[in-house]
Amino acid sequence: MPHCSQGSRRCAVATENQVERAGVGASTHTCALPNSFGINCEDESTRNAPRRLARVLHRLPNGTGRNPKRHLRITFPSVGEPRLIIATGITFTSVCEHHVLPFSGHATVGCLPSPGAFVIGISKLARIVREYAARPQTQERIGEQVVAALVDCLDVQGAGCVLRASHVCMARPRGARAQGAHVTTEHLRGAFSYDAALRDCLFDAEAVR
Repeated sequence: MPHCSQGSRRCAVATENQVERAGVGASTHTCALPNSFGINCEDESTRNAPRRLARVLHRLPNGTGRNPKRHLRITFPSVGEPRLIIATGITFTSVCEHHVLPFSGHATVGCLPSPGAFVIGISKLARIVREYAARPQTQERIGEQVVAALVDCLDVQGAGCVLRASHVCMARPRGARAQGAHVTTEHLRGAFSYDAALRDCLFDAEAVR
């Protein structure tokens, strides 16, 4: 088996072990929370619920401590004139840092390379969105971090990101209880901030996703 596959498998096993230890260690605390609301965590069907909850909470911010910009280090020579690159339908899930509840949605990310600049593989756009999302976040910050990474790490004329997400904290247990509502945020840098044609391309791509 190739070394990289073995390394990936060891990493996956180590991560699962960390999650399992987190579930065991935090289950006492996660049991106290539902108990405080009168939910019994000691009968047959709910006995393992605190441990499961602890494992879920451990996985949600699993991007904390990672640097998504590392995905932008591998580039390739461009071909021909600079072309607008747009990736649509990038799914992501994050956890609201204000309410510790999930929000999820889709991202549309675009960048316009400078003439003669190297370009990244298109999958890296999805990777940076998902890694910035995989930590306690706000939707606005995710979008700003994505475009900042593209502008800081690549030779581009501009970058743009549109995020559309539904927030559990808005839809169900509290506040407006706005079932089916979505929040859309737009994040523009460089040429995208002043070139209406570029913005239209980005927004049109997001609209037909």
